Amino acid sequence: MTFLARLRRLLEALDDQDATLAAAADAMSGALAGDRLVHLFGSGHSVIPVMEAFPRYGSYAGLHPLLDPRLMWWNVLGPGGVREFHWLEQAEGYVEHFLAHRPIAAGDVLVVFSHGGRNAAPVEAAAYGRQRQAVVVAITSTHNLDRPATHSSGQRLADLADIVVDTGVPAADALVEVPGWDNTVAGASTIVACACMNELIARTATRLAERGVELPTFVSPTASGAAADHNDRVFAAYHDRVLRAQLRTTPVDHVDPQ
Repeated sequence: MTFLARLRRLLEALDDQDATLAAAADAMSGALAGDRLVHLFGSGHSVIPVMEAFPRYGSYAGLHPLLDPRLMWWNVLGPGGVREFHWLEQAEGYVEHFLAHRPIAAGDVLVVFSHGGRNAAPVEAAAYGRQRQAVVVAITSTHNLDRPATHSSGQRLADLADIVVDTGVPAADALVEVPGWDNTVAGASTIVACACMNELIARTATRLAERGVELPTFVSPTASGAAADHNDRVFAAYHDRVLRAQLRTTPVDHVDPQ
C-alpha cells in the first residue's frame, strides 16, 4: 500500500473522533468568544502544526502560537542541529521558564502537539497549562501509551490533557515498509496533526459564527475582494488581544505606570 493510501486511512479514521473534536472546538470557541486566547505549543516537528495554525491564510486572531527557536532545529549538525534540540526537548525544567512569560490563564485553551507525548517539553507544557487552569487539548498518538513514560513525574501528555485528540499514527510514525530496508519510511504524524488543527479551526469558527462572533481572519492577498491593509488589521487585532491577556496576567506591582 502506498503512503497516500495509508495517510487517507488515518485521515478518514479521524471521523470516529467527532465527539472529541467537538469538545475541543467548544472549549476553543468559548475562550475566543470571551476575549481569551487559544495557545498553541509544540517542539521539533510539532512546531509545524503550530505555525500552520496562525498566522496562516484562513486562520484568525485569538490563536496564539508559542514558538521557542531553541525548541526547533534549523540545521542537521552543529549549531541549531537536531542533537542539541533533542537534548533540550528532553531536559526537565526548561519549558516552565519559557512559558512563564506567556499569558496563559484560566479561561484560555492550550493546545499541545506531540506525536510521542513523552518528552519533557510537551509533558511540562501540559502541566503548566493545568496549573494555570487553562483547558489543555493534546493532539497526539495514543499508540504511544503502550510505551513507558520517560518524564520523572511518570506522566505523559495524554495523562495531563483534558481533551485528547488521537492522530492514530503508529508509534514508529513512518508508514511504508520497503522490501530490503530494515526500517519503515515516510512519516505521517505532522501531516495528520496539521489536519486535526485545521479541523478545529473550521469547527471553532462555525461555533463562533453561531454566537454571532466573527474574528479578524488572515486572508491570501490573492483572494477576491481582499483590501490591501486587511492583514494589517488582523495583526493589529491579534496584538490587542494578546496585550489584554498580558495585562490580565501581569502582577500589579510589575506593571509599568508609564
